Parts: sequence; C-alpha cells; structure tokens
Amino acid sequence: MTLLSLTPEEWQAVRLSLKVASVAMIASLPVALAVAWLLARRDFWGKSLVNGIVHLPLVMPPVVTGYLLLLSFGTKGPVGAFLAQFGIVFAFRWTGAALACAVMGFPLMVRAIRLSIEAVDMRLEAASATLGASAVWVFLTITLPLTLPGIIAGMILCFAKAMGEFGATITFVSNIPGETQTLPTAIYTLTQVPGGDAGALKLTAISIAISLGALMVSEFLARRAGARIAA
Repeated sequence: MTLLSLTPEEWQAVRLSLKVASVAMIASLPVALAVAWLLARRDFWGKSLVNGIVHLPLVMPPVVTGYLLLLSFGTKGPVGAFLAQFGIVFAFRWTGAALACAVMGFPLMVRAIRLSIEAVDMRLEAASATLGASAVWVFLTITLPLTLPGIIAGMILCFAKAMGEFGATITFVSNIPGETQTLPTAIYTLTQVPGGDAGALKLTAISIAISLGALMVSEFLARRAGARIAA
C-alpha cells in the first residue's frame, strides 16, 4: 500500500486537499492577525460578542456552518449574488471549499495568535512607543517577531483543520470529483461503494501522515522561532 498505488482520482483528491488547505491558511492569516491583535490589545463594547462569533464555528455543527455559507455565498445568496456579477463564484467550486475550510480553521488560528500576543510584555511595546515609534512600527518590529511562534502554530493548526474538514465543505460545495472532492469527502465516497475499503484505507493513512507531519513541522518551527527570540 504505497502512494504509487493511488488511482488518478485519489491523487486528484490529495492534490486538491493540499491546495484547498494551503489557500485557506494563507487567506486566513492577515484577518486572523488583525482580529487576534484587536482581541488581545483593545477593550471595546461588544468584545465578548466578537470573540464568541470568531469561535462559533468550533462549537456549531460543521453542517450548520456550511449551510450558512451556502445561504450567504450561494449564487442566490446576498453576498454570492453580488460577487457573481463580477464572475466570482464560491458555491460548488474549489474556492468555496477553501472558504469553508478557512472559516472552520479561523478560530484555531486566532486563538493561537491571540495567546501569543497576550504573552508579549506590553512594557516593551510602550518603551518603543515612547521613543517615537508609531503603532504600526511597534507592531512590526516588537509584537510581530515575538508572536512568531504563535503565528506558526496557528497557521499549521488551520492547515491541519482544513485537511480534515468534511461537514461544512460537503454542505457548501458538495462532493464533485476533480472540483470539490477533498480527502475527507473522497474517503466518505469510497466507504459507500463496494470494494472501496482499500482506497479509503490508503487515503486515511495519507491524511493521518499529512496532519501528523504538519503538527511536527509546527512544533519544530515554533521551537526554532522561540529559540531565536530568546537568543
């Protein structure tokens, strides 16, 4: 049972999963950084509500998240209908799978980055500000470098979550081979057909290997970043 024994359709599911997870992770990062900084460094009315909305995908059934995305970003939804005028369509496209995975992985990324920002000594930021540095410069030269381990951890957690996302994806973009069929949906399909157990087992092993590898890389990079900061 090796990678070389995968069928073209199974290879396609693996490649699409990696593509979707990578896009979801990269697209989430700027927004996650902004939201994490806002929650960590600012007090404002409705902060608890914002924090609750950010983490809502973690506690809601994934199919509910997928259904809400379908209502909003479907071709007849308010956002989807508007974007469709410019040729941007998410429903039943791989980009929609990336959107669903980004939404599901976003809370994990925000939480990891937020905890890392809160661990940064605010006196360092204040000292830099008293020397005339702007808020943006303080963030880029003080906060961001010290937060790097948390950023790396958050990115990998988001990637790993995206690799395993099933409910929101299949509800929002269905399970279309070659277009939206990722590893989890491909495994589900194989378990439903006679003789598909061998293929499902191969894809399961690959999914576990990728997720475990991502977590190990996250730990390694976070430790290296932490060692450089300490040095």
